[in-house]
Amino acid sequence: MTEYAPRNTPLEQLAQLETEALQALEQVQTPEDLDRWYHTYLGRKGALTAILRSVGSLPPEERPAVGGRANEAKRRLEAAYDARAEAVRQAQLARELEAGAIDVTLPGRPVGPGHLHITTRTLRQIYAIFAEMGFQVYEARDVETDEMNFGLLNMPPHHPAREMWDTFWITDEVLLRTHTSPGQIRVMRERYPEPIRVILPGKCYRYEQITARSEHQFFQVEGLAVGRHITMTDLIGTLTAFARRFYGAERRIRIRGSYFPFTEPSIEADIDCILCGGKGCRVCKYSGWLEIAGAGMVHPVVLANGGYDPNEWSGFAFGLGVERPAMLKYGIDDIRLFYGNDLRFLQQFG
Repeated sequence: MTEYAPRNTPLEQLAQLETEALQALEQVQTPEDLDRWYHTYLGRKGALTAILRSVGSLPPEERPAVGGRANEAKRRLEAAYDARAEAVRQAQLARELEAGAIDVTLPGRPVGPGHLHITTRTLRQIYAIFAEMGFQVYEARDVETDEMNFGLLNMPPHHPAREMWDTFWITDEVLLRTHTSPGQIRVMRERYPEPIRVILPGKCYRYEQITARSEHQFFQVEGLAVGRHITMTDLIGTLTAFARRFYGAERRIRIRGSYFPFTEPSIEADIDCILCGGKGCRVCKYSGWLEIAGAGMVHPVVLANGGYDPNEWSGFAFGLGVERPAMLKYGIDDIRLFYGNDLRFLQQFG
């Protein structure tokens, strides 16, 4: 394309410009050429635009004819441009399709079988370990009452311990369970007066900020053993046996005193952080240790609310996460990956 130089009368210039522009447009093959053509003829500094701007300098008697002819040329060139742009787009699409042509006679790509989600796999591993210790699986409900979730677990209304859980309330009396502990009351009331050894898996819901180590919905596995002469030693032995089966016999275990309103005394069990080797990272809050369970001896009030006389019966309870143990076991440093539906992450655990 060559820059148009005005010559002859304005009307002749317009006729020559239109002919030249249409001939040049026929040679356009690419979007880049199309852009250059537009800027040469119709752009702000294009040849036709220059003629339109010069109409005001013509003698008054020539202005109507030249202005009308210029606008007519502009309409025809714009229509020709739109048609050519569509042709260029279709030609480019055809080239792309040809480059990646599909041979419909080829056999289809096989679709691989699905597999269990990493959370489900981890739950089943936990079930298997506790089954060897004689624990049965008991499933409780996700939607609970205030009484079951708090009141019968030694947290009456306005008890400050309720602030430990940020709760999703449905009504003033109904909520999404904040922990799996309400299942303790339900299983005790069903099994009394028999001894109990169960785990209660399920999803919990808390109105919390989502971070690399915290989600607003997550799985827990509650454990409960009720019998005669059960002691803290039994609890620590159970947690130690689980940790070494699940994480490896070489793991170091730490027991710390803690507080939970439904156990007395209460403890927390930690293992050395597998991700950083105890050096400190964002998942273990740079402490070198990661909590794997909160636990303790079942509080006498909770035993009584479940129907068991605390003077004759004792028991222990514990709560394990599921996603966090999987993070430790498989070296995952962000809990948000479990629910992100990224196949690149999920397929690693097929």
